[in-house]
Amino acid sequence: MSQQFTPGSLVRVYERDWVILPNPDHDLLLLKPLGGAEEESIAILKPLGFKEDTITATTFPKPTIQDIADFSSAKLLYEATRLLFRSGAGPFRSFGKLSFRPRSYQLVPLILALRQSIVRLLIADDVGVGKTIEAGLIARELMDRGELKSFAVICPPHLCEQWQQELKEKFDLDAVIIRSGSISALERGLPAHTSIYRHYPIQVISIDYVKTESNRNLFLHECPSFVIVDEVHTCANTTGKQNSQQQLRYALLKKLSDQPSRNMVFLTATPHSGKPDEFQSILGLLDKTFGSFDINDAESAKKIIPHFIQRRRIDIKSFLNEDTPFSERIPGDVEYELSQEYAMFFDSIVDFARDIVKDDDGSSFKQRLKYWAALGLLRGVMSSPRAGISMLRNRAFNKDEAAATEAFEGEEIFDLLQKDKDTLPTDLLEYSAFKDSEVKKLKRFSDELEKLVGPDKDLKAKKALTLIREWLKEGLHPVVFCKYIETANYLGDVLKSLKNDFPDLEYEVITGNLPDEERKEKIRVLSEIQSSRRLLICTDCLSEGINLQKGFNALLHYDLPWNPNRLEQREGRIDRFGQPSKKVKTFILFGKDNPIDGVVLKVLLRKAIEIKQQIGISVPFPEDSKSVMEAVSAAVLLNPSLAKPTVRQMTLDFTDPVEEQVIKVGRAYDDARKKAEDLRNRFGQQKMSKELDIEDDLKQSDEALGDHAAVEHFVGWALAFLGGEMKRHKEGYRCHP
Repeated sequence: MSQQFTPGSLVRVYERDWVILPNPDHDLLLLKPLGGAEEESIAILKPLGFKEDTITATTFPKPTIQDIADFSSAKLLYEATRLLFRSGAGPFRSFGKLSFRPRSYQLVPLILALRQSIVRLLIADDVGVGKTIEAGLIARELMDRGELKSFAVICPPHLCEQWQQELKEKFDLDAVIIRSGSISALERGLPAHTSIYRHYPIQVISIDYVKTESNRNLFLHECPSFVIVDEVHTCANTTGKQNSQQQLRYALLKKLSDQPSRNMVFLTATPHSGKPDEFQSILGLLDKTFGSFDINDAESAKKIIPHFIQRRRIDIKSFLNEDTPFSERIPGDVEYELSQEYAMFFDSIVDFARDIVKDDDGSSFKQRLKYWAALGLLRGVMSSPRAGISMLRNRAFNKDEAAATEAFEGEEIFDLLQKDKDTLPTDLLEYSAFKDSEVKKLKRFSDELEKLVGPDKDLKAKKALTLIREWLKEGLHPVVFCKYIETANYLGDVLKSLKNDFPDLEYEVITGNLPDEERKEKIRVLSEIQSSRRLLICTDCLSEGINLQKGFNALLHYDLPWNPNRLEQREGRIDRFGQPSKKVKTFILFGKDNPIDGVVLKVLLRKAIEIKQQIGISVPFPEDSKSVMEAVSAAVLLNPSLAKPTVRQMTLDFTDPVEEQVIKVGRAYDDARKKAEDLRNRFGQQKMSKELDIEDDLKQSDEALGDHAAVEHFVGWALAFLGGEMKRHKEGYRCHP
């Protein structure tokens, strides 16, 4: 047992041939049977020195003249052996365990990680480039090198299933999901005195489960030595909200990163939200000294560069002469005009909203609550008649101020209008102290809205119906994003009529009312339908963490988001790597004479789209969401000359109150744009890629061990050799044994 064997050596013991596996423990020898499976691997503890454990070197027997066969058989054997050794040879030991061939650019983070004794890496590539794959490659490679036995993925709750699926399908790793809904079932299968964090080697953990005080301490004590954190921008340190959900997330990650021996990989498409303090807090998770660095200082940036990589699609499209095809995004605007009946209704409700805002009863809290309630009401009404009706009906109006104060304690009221949830902010109406006369008006408004349901009076729905019909005729498969559940269901009813023109049309309406598993199953079934047209109507419950590129290639923003970050998140669902269509359409639907749409377009979206077209990336919205609402308020609630579509046709040329917000947001955007460009230039891949020798490593690996083309050739040749046949079928093959 004194003889030293290196990983990959062939040995003989127990009357069988084995191959030595990598293992950091020098006293333990890991062996996998030659030609056997991973599950048959064994371990020998060398200090025990048992006689039967004696290991000797061995080799394959040399061929004799009797082994000579025809050239085709020999060539087939050579190719089979060559491909078999992908799992144990080449610069990366994990390649044989992958169900895909990584793109060259996806190996840059892996090489950066392998150069660090303790991995601390922030991967900030564009939406749809493949950050999940890049992080998974690092974990799989470290496990196959014997440096890791377990790891955890911490992510928002809605991404847990996607991570579990990606790890299984692409990396052959079985992970358990740890969150409030699964914890009981997992704990039932545990041995005594063992926690889930020690028992299960690969974990996908909801950050909102593990950040709570009751769960955090055990996790911190027993957390694996390697952690991947997805959507880390949602965990940045914020100021002024000490007990906010984001602060609790940050506190958890800070305690994890304070353990210097812990390996951590952070993922985000938007590392810099335009707020330097939040960005610095993310850098501080890599190394606590980075949190105080001036990233514009050359020496400081030089220390950060090995830990931070950020790339645009244009950077990787032809990286190392390897073509990575992305679809061409074709943006467009579709405008509609309000019907006369809808415009007159909007005039009436604007008058009501302006009256309650002006009515000062001496309570600043009540006044503020009414102010935001008015904005919420206007937004709901202009989303769809059904959303407006839902807000206005069956509300328990006029709750006292104490109840209202308790309901909104610790939360800015305007946040209710900006939450990612697809539910209407009905609490704003419910807790606003309306007079009896005002309550009667609200109920009358709901009756008037009932008469506006349907495409005859609701020209927004009619325009969407016309556009979707055109797209279906073109053979496109559209996704329609709405703000509210009620609007999505309403639009689903309106678009049912498309079945008259397209009997083979399959469609689904998916909202936050459905559990995650049911959403994913509906999307899977709809995406895999081959012979028919398909249509998906959804809310922002699908704007993050769901990949729709395999089933859909056109997108309509039915409701304009009040944050342009949401615009890019929605479009990133279909415009991402793996989209089979060469072009994808992304259109915005807006009301030409709708004052709210006009303000949002002018203040926000036009500037965001302009920057995206100029520099090739989406710059996160640098201003507080309140800026948008103040602009809407200035145009609609406080300026009667702009408020009414029946009085003034909107040309999107507003007067001073809105222009002030346009200038304010524009300056902030320009500043954010400059910071984004500086970050890309400073921490992009162009300079470092020349130093990494990736191209030579990949070329040598492919030449020696074969690439996906070699596998394709081998399978076809082997089938033919054995008397079978393989024919091309659509994007794959059909085999006839």
